[in-house]
Parts: sequence; structure tokens; C-alpha cells
Amino acid sequence: MKYTKHILCFLILASTAALRPATAQNTASPYMATSAGIPAPAGDDPSDSVLTIRKRVDEVNVLFIATDKHGKFVRNLTQNDFHFLDDHKPVESIVNFRRETDLPLKMGLLIDMSGSVRTRFDFEQDAATSFMQHVLRVNFDKAFVMGFNGGQELTRKALIVLSDGDDNQSEYTLAQAVEMAQRAEVIIYAISTDDSGLILRGDKNLDKLASATGGRAFFPFKMKDIKNSFAAIEDELRSQYVVSYHPRDFDTDGRYRSIEISALKKDLQVRARKGYYAPRQ
Repeated sequence: MKYTKHILCFLILASTAALRPATAQNTASPYMATSAGIPAPAGDDPSDSVLTIRKRVDEVNVLFIATDKHGKFVRNLTQNDFHFLDDHKPVESIVNFRRETDLPLKMGLLIDMSGSVRTRFDFEQDAATSFMQHVLRVNFDKAFVMGFNGGQELTRKALIVLSDGDDNQSEYTLAQAVEMAQRAEVIIYAISTDDSGLILRGDKNLDKLASATGGRAFFPFKMKDIKNSFAAIEDELRSQYVVSYHPRDFDTDGRYRSIEISALKKDLQVRARKGYYAPRQ
């Protein structure tokens, strides 16, 4: 898989769309700004009739999942079942916490078409076709399928990448690719097409890219296994928790701030994006 300039731009453009319910339009944004219009004395200039006061609202919004020791999604948890840290400090206050089920899917499915996976292209194509036919619902879900070798320019918030993860001509490092994905707030799921039965360097690349964004990497070996991978991704995308909070000691310095969400109950695992970049004033 080639982390080229265009693929990274693709991730940046993904910030213009969101994987969230229609009633929660700010779900995935780590920062929001609001303005209020207040009438002012009328003057000769019509534009002076309204005084706009702008106020920064430091509110972090995170989608995350919780699973039991068997990897099954747990749907009956509350805010009190979790501990939230921002930049290694307890958050100042929780603004909102809710469970979201049966969320609409808004995603991109990227299929590696580079030479390194040419012998397994039919495997990828069959899996993508099956996923689209059995998962997507008319007038409810939105998705696209795209082969990549160099790069494309479409936008979405969740990406499923089918690739062997082999990086042979990148313009950017893996660390830079991770940073771009985090800045774009893209949840990445990766399904490896490596059929060697070994954990190779490309597999590790996919795992790092997925885990840093709150997604998962899957390493199927048979066709039935890849279908199970898609089913697991569907369940996660449709069933997530959402937390909104005010971070403590927040500053618009543009630096990276970590996010840590842990479950207080034994045997529960939480997966969320690892952090975000504060806006720069």
C-alpha cells in the first residue's frame, strides 16, 4: 500500500464529511466555535445593525466502542462506567454521553490495486461486492468503492482499506500518514490481503494506522474470514458510544493531546482514537 501525497490529501478531505447521526452534527469534531447575533444601534450602514460576538467552545467529541473479553460489543453502559483522560488529566466536565445504535454508514472502501496484490485482486473484488450487496441499505447508508494505486480525491469519515500494507514508494512516512489521519479525524479499518500466514511488515503498518485512529486491523486468510471481518466492522460502525467533554487546561496551541478512555468494569475493553490536535489560535 502506498501512502502517497494524494492518499494523504484524501484523508484530509475526509474531514468535510462525518460518520455520525443526523441529530449529532458535531459528534466527531474535537473543537467547535459558536457565534451569537445581538442587535446593535442602527446606523447608516445596514451591516452595523447586528453585532456578532464570537466565543470559542472547547469541546472534544469522541466516538468509541466497548467490548467484553470475547470481543462482543457491550450496549448497556453509562457514563459512570468509564474514566476519561485528556492530555493525561481528568476532563473538566462531561457535556454529553449517549449510546448510538443502528447508525447510518458513511464510508469509503479503498481497494489496493498495486502490483504487490495483483494475484489477490479477485479476492478483494469478491469481498467488496459481497459487502455492498449484503450490508448497505437503500436510502440509509452511503458508501463508495474505489481502487487505489496513486491517489484519489473523494471524502468520507470512515475508511476501510483492503491492502497488503506493503509500502514501497511513499512520499510520506507511516508516522506522517497517521498524523494526517488523526488531524482529519478518520476512523480507519484495515483488512490485510496478505495470504502468507505470517505477520509481515505490511501487516504491522496496517495495524498501526488502524489502532491510532480508533479502528481495527483484520488479518483473514480465507474468504469466509474476510466476510467475518466486514461483519465485525459493520457492527462497530452501527453501534458506538459518544462522549462530549471539556478538557482541563485547554489551550489553542496546535499541539497533540492524547485521549484515554478506560472502563471501570473488569474485562471490558475500550477502543477510541488516540488523540487530536488542538486548534491554533
